[in-house]
Amino acid sequence: MWVDEAKIHVASGRGGDGLIYFHKTRHNPRGSPEGGNGGRGGDVILRATHSVGTLLSFQNQTHFRAENGAPGGPNSRQGKRGADLVIPVPVGTVVRDAGTGAVLADLASNGAEFTVAHGGRGGRGNKAFTTSSRQAPRIREFGERGEERWIKLELRVLADVGVIGFPNVGKSSLLSRVSRKKVKVAPYPFTTLSPNLGMVEMADGTSFVIADLPGLIEGAHEGKGLGDRFLRHATRARILLHLVDLAAVEGRDPLTDYRLLRRELEAWEDLRLKPEIVAGNKVDLLPPERVSAEVERFRQAGIELHPISAVTGRGVRELLHLLAQAVHVPPSPPPPPDVSAKRVWNLTPDEIPFELVEDKEGIAVRGPAVERLARRLDLSTDDAQRYFYGRLERLGVIAALRRRGVPAGTTVRIGGHELEFAG
Repeated sequence: MWVDEAKIHVASGRGGDGLIYFHKTRHNPRGSPEGGNGGRGGDVILRATHSVGTLLSFQNQTHFRAENGAPGGPNSRQGKRGADLVIPVPVGTVVRDAGTGAVLADLASNGAEFTVAHGGRGGRGNKAFTTSSRQAPRIREFGERGEERWIKLELRVLADVGVIGFPNVGKSSLLSRVSRKKVKVAPYPFTTLSPNLGMVEMADGTSFVIADLPGLIEGAHEGKGLGDRFLRHATRARILLHLVDLAAVEGRDPLTDYRLLRRELEAWEDLRLKPEIVAGNKVDLLPPERVSAEVERFRQAGIELHPISAVTGRGVRELLHLLAQAVHVPPSPPPPPDVSAKRVWNLTPDEIPFELVEDKEGIAVRGPAVERLARRLDLSTDDAQRYFYGRLERLGVIAALRRRGVPAGTTVRIGGHELEFAG
């Protein structure tokens, strides 16, 4: 079974909590603060490898979680970092956010990696909060939660030449003739339901990979037939071999078929710019004069047609030479950077540090930095509460509450905590 799509949930590890610890000796009965920091949570990493050929394994397992970081230890010992979780995926996998559909990574080479979920940072122990004015702090932080997200994996086959065309034009027959790949050939539509790859070896020692892609029909870019599953694979090929049925065995006109599929290609990503060679198959079923007439008809439409027969081999060698020459042409260099562009420095932060929100339950302080601070601190000690209040003063939260006219004794919600405003 060949699977080229999967949806999975990944979760990185949570950071370890910091520790409150005092090392006491005979000469220091009160003890010195030596609580260690928690370890960072493990990351979730996708790694492309040739040892995996499909996304079949993700049909049985959809949830993946990295290891949590260990809490900090006494005597300033750092907690152990959580082990990363490395998930092997096939080379050619495109990673998308399942919610937005945005492309996160394109793992197109063997060994390519992408960290899809970063582990949470470990919390600091009381050793980290020691200052000249705060020599015995009872303050610690909890470890941060790891990242969680649903992602979509899409496998796009990697081939030098992608063979496209309507069902039953002879794509599988051509692949069987030019390579050692033996594929299913039958006289009904959509015989090929997944891409087949074959290696073409030329007489001069060069070679290239050719892919027999699933049959395409009109409206494929809208999901008809095999739809965008076919078009997704075509984007990987360096060259497209557009195959038409010159004998019109299915009762379709080959030139009309060509134009229909060109519209489908131009409606999908960058396929309109992909180099293309057009071949007319099944010439063994036509008299020579009919073949010449079809070639001339395509030429008048501005299309160079190469007549072949996948069954008898007529014209196939010449077609392979054309494909080999096109494959080994180096790609065009990227355009030079625009040296006239000026760098713009934005000195204004993109995010509002915090905002005061009033609702039925009272007043709340919202903002990434403030809420993160409240979530991480263990506010069960007086030292931690005084430290938190000082941080809120430096962030401008206390001044903002005073400007708003919030009376003393009012309950203020910050990051899941309810605190009494001192005024």
